[in-house]
Amino acid sequence: MHLVDIVNNHASAAKSGVPDWMLGYFKRRSISFSNGETDTKTHVCWLQSRNFTIDLRLPIESEQVVNKPLQEYSAAELRTLGNYEGWVADSVWNGETLAWENEIALQLHGRWQEPAYLKRVGNCMMEFCPSDAYVEDWRLQPSAPGPLIGLRLLQEKNLSTQTITRNSGGLIICGDYAALVLGRPEPIMADSANALREKAQSAVGDKAALSQLFDFETSVAKGSMQNGFAVSLSTCPERIGKEIFSLDGFSISPDSKTLTQNFAATDGSVVERVYAIDTIESGVEFTQTTPTCEPSKQWFDRESETLCRYTQPCY
Repeated sequence: MHLVDIVNNHASAAKSGVPDWMLGYFKRRSISFSNGETDTKTHVCWLQSRNFTIDLRLPIESEQVVNKPLQEYSAAELRTLGNYEGWVADSVWNGETLAWENEIALQLHGRWQEPAYLKRVGNCMMEFCPSDAYVEDWRLQPSAPGPLIGLRLLQEKNLSTQTITRNSGGLIICGDYAALVLGRPEPIMADSANALREKAQSAVGDKAALSQLFDFETSVAKGSMQNGFAVSLSTCPERIGKEIFSLDGFSISPDSKTLTQNFAATDGSVVERVYAIDTIESGVEFTQTTPTCEPSKQWFDRESETLCRYTQPCY
């Protein structure tokens, strides 16, 4: 079954989770630190389902590593790759702060330890951490109204060999965007604060060791439910420009709690992925605006001659 058919015939919104204004695909415009410095260049993507988050953090394109076999990367390139970040985690909203639990991550240690105080105005969502170490400015990316689909990967199995290949990850579709996380087949224990980049550097030329370290994917894509989603940013250089996942081959369980997808892998084997359903919603408005009170509207109209002198959409 095509995923469009699943949405059309089996839509079912999660009964709890984050508020509507937090849903969708946000890109970070800036992070400002307590030392007075600000970063506006790092690619940071936040895609939000009702009860979980997918996050991707990469350097600018000119500093990303090129696609080639892992054993051909230099120590410097492996350090760059080892500093990529991508993860999926449960989102816990208490009405004031958002915290993340049960993280499945490329990194071997948690780099972002604090919950988030969040406030959104228009398309701008501000995140303050309790320690005041930093503040982040996130912008909701423009999208036509569309589906919100949140799926947590329970198991990936190679049906040709009957081998379990993964048991963690997640998939989010929010309008014109999609993100996918595929966790490592087996966890790797961290033994230092910067374990991944250090382990990668020390494994130069070792295909087996590097394959184990980087057998993890976080990708973000743009497209549509009709034509598919092409990867634009990824922790895996070889995935850029590729289809993020197939839109066909889905079936839903009788209790409507899981989706199963069968598809052909690039090596010709047949793969089965089983997902737990967080939410399947057919027509979410990823609006760029937020409500305000009537006196504020009147003030804005009255003073718009100067307030709107240079305004423009900013993503």
